[in-house]
Amino acid sequence: MADNLLDVEIVAEDHFVWSGQARSVSARTIDGEIGILPGHLPLLAVLGDGEVVVEAADGEAITAQAQGGFFSVDDANRVTIAASQAELSA
Repeated sequence: MADNLLDVEIVAEDHFVWSGQARSVSARTIDGEIGILPGHLPLLAVLGDGEVVVEAADGEAITAQAQGGFFSVDDANRVTIAASQAELSA
């Protein structure tokens, strides 16, 4: 993976939602909105209900509706969103 991209995975309790490389990720946590770019410090947050927006490597906007769960960023530019419920928006 290139240093200027994130490796993103969105999963729900009972199914896979989306994965791929991205330029950025934004989501709602219980403490407010968060935006992640490559090189972000490691983070673990409780995911709030709302939109998760991923700007894919090709520039496409991927939007999912998520409810509850966790949002984590590790030191290898990996973002994992493990939601109680999540579905891609149309």
